[in-house]
Amino acid sequence: QVQLVESGGGLVQAGGSLRLSCAASGRPFGGYVMGWFRQAPGNEREFVAAISWSGGSTISADSVKGRFTISRDNAKNTVYLQMNSLKPEDTAVYYCAADRPPYGWTKPRDYDYWGQGTQVTVSS
Repeated sequence: QVQLVESGGGLVQAGGSLRLSCAASGRPFGGYVMGWFRQAPGNEREFVAAISWSGGSTISADSVKGRFTISRDNAKNTVYLQMNSLKPEDTAVYYCAADRPPYGWTKPRDYDYWGQGTQVTVSS
């Protein structure tokens, strides 16, 4: 089992920045692809970004490319999502997730462990 706890959410004005953190505990952290997803009220959970176990490969949704950056520190068992140039449409609950092999990367159903989520609200 892997336990994931997100932090760093909050209220920010459009154009502002936030950095989300996801602390992992339990099984060794290094073998997992880590992803960030988000879900706004009435919407399905959508992929935001993911990072390989080594940190050498990342992918992100087109809607956040150039604005959001995912990174990880395996020594600290933590994955981050740096969010810049935030827009009101980024408002959602953001979830951290861990994906065991075989890796699915972008599909929520492929992820095995989930955090409780952290609210991000961007005001216009």
